[in-house]
Amino acid sequence: MSYSKSVLSLFLLFVLAVPGLLECQVLGQVITTSATGRDKHPNILWITAEDMSRTLGCYGDSFAVTPNIDQLALESARYTHAFATSPVCSPSRACLINGCMAPLQGAHAMRSLIPIPAGLDGFPTLLRKAGYYTTNNVKTDYNSGAESRITENAWDECSEQADWRGRKKGQPFFAVMNLMESHQSRSMVWPYEQFQKEVQSYLSGSEIHDPSLVPLPPYYPDTALVRKTLARYYDCVTRMDQRVGEILGRLKADGLYDETIIFFYSDHGSGMPRHKRALLDSGMRVPLLIRLPEKYQAMARTVADRGEVDRLVNFEDFGPTVLSLAGFSALPDHMTGRPFLGPLDTPARKYVFGHRDRVDEIMDMARSVRSRRYLYIRNYMPHLGYNQQGAWIDQAEVRADFYQLARSGKPTPAQAQYLSSTRPPEELYDCLQDPLNLKNLAYSLEHETTVAQMREQLHRHMIESGDLGLVPEIELWRKAETMPPMQWKMTDGFQPEKILATAELVGNDDHVTIAKRLADRDPAIRYWAVVACTAADQLPEKMVKRLRAMFGDASESVAIEAANAVAKHTGDVESLQALARWFDNSDQTVVLHAARAVELIADPRSREAMLKLSKRYEDEPGDLAWFIRFSTDGYLHRQN
Repeated sequence: MSYSKSVLSLFLLFVLAVPGLLECQVLGQVITTSATGRDKHPNILWITAEDMSRTLGCYGDSFAVTPNIDQLALESARYTHAFATSPVCSPSRACLINGCMAPLQGAHAMRSLIPIPAGLDGFPTLLRKAGYYTTNNVKTDYNSGAESRITENAWDECSEQADWRGRKKGQPFFAVMNLMESHQSRSMVWPYEQFQKEVQSYLSGSEIHDPSLVPLPPYYPDTALVRKTLARYYDCVTRMDQRVGEILGRLKADGLYDETIIFFYSDHGSGMPRHKRALLDSGMRVPLLIRLPEKYQAMARTVADRGEVDRLVNFEDFGPTVLSLAGFSALPDHMTGRPFLGPLDTPARKYVFGHRDRVDEIMDMARSVRSRRYLYIRNYMPHLGYNQQGAWIDQAEVRADFYQLARSGKPTPAQAQYLSSTRPPEELYDCLQDPLNLKNLAYSLEHETTVAQMREQLHRHMIESGDLGLVPEIELWRKAETMPPMQWKMTDGFQPEKILATAELVGNDDHVTIAKRLADRDPAIRYWAVVACTAADQLPEKMVKRLRAMFGDASESVAIEAANAVAKHTGDVESLQALARWFDNSDQTVVLHAARAVELIADPRSREAMLKLSKRYEDEPGDLAWFIRFSTDGYLHRQN
């Protein structure tokens, strides 16, 4: 067992056995603050914008109308290399609240209810117990079964009205303000009339963006609807900027502006196509402004407190940095983030990591590593493209223009990268020379050494962190029946090295090794061997026969993927029937994975089974039931 596993195992055993002791101790270490009185602790405010790239005047976007944020930037450190850990909100928030990446917790799939250990109550819990007044307005979305527990323990108030005004006199506060104005619902999905009423109506004529002047990236088709939607997104950002001005105005009116450290950032890239849900910089690189009032400027020990800061930081680091600014002398051992301000400031990172897993009904697994110059992405499901169909995003009228361009067979190379039905197993981008990540260098002999280095960094990170995304979601829930997966992975039952080695077979034609892994006792290893078969361009008949025998595998994840692989390569009715038989399963995770496979195969012979499934789930509550309806509705819509 590695040192990192040993530390985390001790932590888990400690907090599970005596959870109440976390109030003042972590692994037996007393967590104290260095200030002598409550009034010596800085107030800290987080302003979190939803679904927004660095489309701000202060980041050089001349089309943006963002005067309030631009003024804040003049008084702040402006981080140029800040990154989300996931290109969607829930897994990113799972990381933000606990200071460790979602795959470490098992909370990587969108809208997960996976259990996490009792000691992971959110870092604001520690602030609250140290005397801070902690509030959240209003979104939680912590992506685990502990959401209600975290909300109860972390916040004095969590509501649409929550801010700092309910605290006792002289009490320091930590407040989070979540702004939805730039969310994908507003910028792309809502009917245009609803956007006009609830967003654009707040803007003056000079603040409304002209579609004919919108800066169009080369990966978008130049159509009237695309321009209109992108201008709409900029309008949403301007409305969000107004909200920032309102919050800062309230802080100033209360005489707290120069008593409060302010973070402004977004939870990932914009909700526009190729941004949200993508591990490219357009989905992961975020704005980050941090204003340190004059009395706290010494907290910026190794970076500038004003102007441009090029230090690599990501969401793992935000919670630990807040604890450092609040004067804590130590951090919980589950926190993998590195404080970058305050007395606990650590050496700068050389790399930050990212992950992409299931989003709603859309299946995927990809991982990334980013240095200051290069971005490396490993797609473990390269047979699935960036532009996968999805019921939520396909409500946006503009998506039709992208589908039409894909069907035309005439996209430019920049457009084809996003519109292709597949992805390369590996991607490498020189972000200095190619900031839009358009030229894949992963298969360039000139960059062979860089690819090897980045690949090794990612491999080491996944093994050392115990990336639970390596375990199929269905199997992860089997483990959760007895203990939180974050605890289970400390046992001898988790074989990350061997599972990862099998996942890395996806995208090559090593049929001999793949065949051996199909017989492994570990269902996660069998699963990835079958995914390698699905992704293969061709399969020998003996391999297809082998997969047919796995339709009855003891692991539902393996059985479903085996049927999916055979259906892809042969299109026979037996494989479709093997998938549809899982529709009656009592486990909605199983049903969802089978339904999504059938949706993407899009065979009209599955219509009756999908219609029955749709009717069965039409009134079923819960997120997983919602995602099952996404798959059935998507299939049925395309069959009409």
